[in-house]
Amino acid sequence: MTTNPVGVAVDDDRVATVELRRPPNNFLDLELLTAVVDAVLELDADPACRAVLLAAEGKHFCAGADPAGLRGRAPLAPGEVNPLYLQGARLFAGTKPIVAAVQGAAIGAGLGLALVCDFRVGGPGSRFAANFAAMGHHPGFGLTATLPAVVGPQPAAELLLTGRRIDGTTAASIGLVDRLVDDGDIRAAAHGLAAELAAAAPLSVQAIRRTLRRDLAERFRAATVHESAEQERLRATADFAEGVTALRERRPARFEGR
Repeated sequence: MTTNPVGVAVDDDRVATVELRRPPNNFLDLELLTAVVDAVLELDADPACRAVLLAAEGKHFCAGADPAGLRGRAPLAPGEVNPLYLQGARLFAGTKPIVAAVQGAAIGAGLGLALVCDFRVGGPGSRFAANFAAMGHHPGFGLTATLPAVVGPQPAAELLLTGRRIDGTTAASIGLVDRLVDDGDIRAAAHGLAAELAAAAPLSVQAIRRTLRRDLAERFRAATVHESAEQERLRATADFAEGVTALRERRPARFEGR
């Protein structure tokens, strides 16, 4: 674990790069996500920044929540929301558009993080999955609100109910990836899109963005309340225990519906 989990740099194009630095997988935990959110929100006060590039060091954009936290997290109290999701909700307070450069995997909470962004750039080798049903769990990180908003209800239902993993080409065909480029060009292309946003009139960009996303933050918060409750219920099942064990052992799960 690095001492500084997030890097921030603002360039001459008025694009600020916020980089996750927990390679190769960039598993999300509360420390890393809080640092990402703090960095994005601090850029709101920086006039040199007009758009944000969210990127990651290493092989994967974000391969999901930290597996240790998934197994060992203490139960939530009734009505309590997973602290990870509370941090995700804070990202909606930012006023500047965010472009995610998704190399490798965006899985589970990593997909949730990518979907809070305004745009996603990927390549054929990018991989996306809301793999909760495949491990006896319930989707979280607001995915039940953000995924249908981006790809539509039917593609979202298929991805959420099957836990199926798709590549960047398929993701682009359903609108999950906004720009599909060669795998080696993902960050440069994402930076280029962020630079286009930064070159437009900033007050107009922020006003249009508020209009487009005006109710998404509240839907995200409401979704995470329900998601957290369902996750707590399913965490007590034998299927969840089997799903976590199968994931750790890298084998297909044998679910029994109990």
